[in-house]
Amino acid sequence: MNAIIHAVLPLFALILLGYISGRGRLLGPAAVESLNTFVVWMALPALLFQAMAASDLHELRQPGYFLGFTLAMTIVFILGGLLRGKTPASLTLRSIEAMAAAYANVGFMGIPLMLILYGEAALAPTIIATLLTACALFAATIVLIEFDRQTSPHLGQSLMRVGLALLRNPLVFSPLAGLLLAVAGISLPHPVLQFTTLLGNAASPCALVTIGLFLAQSRPATSAGPVVRVVALKLLIHPALTAVLVYAVFDMPPLWAHTAVLLSALPVGTGPFMLAALYREGAELSSRAILVSTVLSLLTVSALVLILPASPQEIALNPY
Repeated sequence: MNAIIHAVLPLFALILLGYISGRGRLLGPAAVESLNTFVVWMALPALLFQAMAASDLHELRQPGYFLGFTLAMTIVFILGGLLRGKTPASLTLRSIEAMAAAYANVGFMGIPLMLILYGEAALAPTIIATLLTACALFAATIVLIEFDRQTSPHLGQSLMRVGLALLRNPLVFSPLAGLLLAVAGISLPHPVLQFTTLLGNAASPCALVTIGLFLAQSRPATSAGPVVRVVALKLLIHPALTAVLVYAVFDMPPLWAHTAVLLSALPVGTGPFMLAALYREGAELSSRAILVSTVLSLLTVSALVLILPASPQEIALNPY
């Protein structure tokens, strides 16, 4: 119970603060866009860059974690696209649904949660999960949508466009830049370290408030069936599959295994809505799934925090 009080409740309290501010129009109509831009282009990249630049490359060699997290995400993504059965839907809409089912809110919720629970020891697996989510799911979804829309006559051109778009994403290139410094053995100068620390410390609270502001925006109603399906896959099936893979199939340190399960249990992130809004299909579904999964995740994530060790010290005493 202490873990919920100290880790989970502050997280959702910040989201609630953003929600109340959004409903009361305290920060103005452009607050979501402005604060989201600050988090995505400044604060969160600074945190990711510094964490990767200071990382121990030996600790990052965890193929079991990479395979377990990726395989669970891939299976959920496939299920999310197939479970519609014979219900008529375009490949674009199926792709958005599949992405929503597998796209955990790792960047905005996962990083602050892991920092509170396990400290900086959990930053490395969380950043890897962020990269896998942002790169793999975005790429797969965009390729499927582009194929459906046939905006490019060749798959290779679509893949090139996706690759360039990902490299321009600050949540991708900032940790990669930090990783290059770590590989080269270059330490961050003290002024740069101070700068990235100050800027990075703003990432978690601003990101959580942004989620609340986003959820406060009114959304058009959509059919309950697809939303229930997406939320069930995201909050139940995804963490269950991850748990089986990281505990019973692949080998990794206990902290990495616990981190993988908790990150997989997070609600739907904003990525699916961003693509849905861009391609003008599935925005109502994705936004409603974000809202419902975020609210319900207070229960599911709290339950997992109760079950799993809540600190590195507890993990050392009870690794499984």
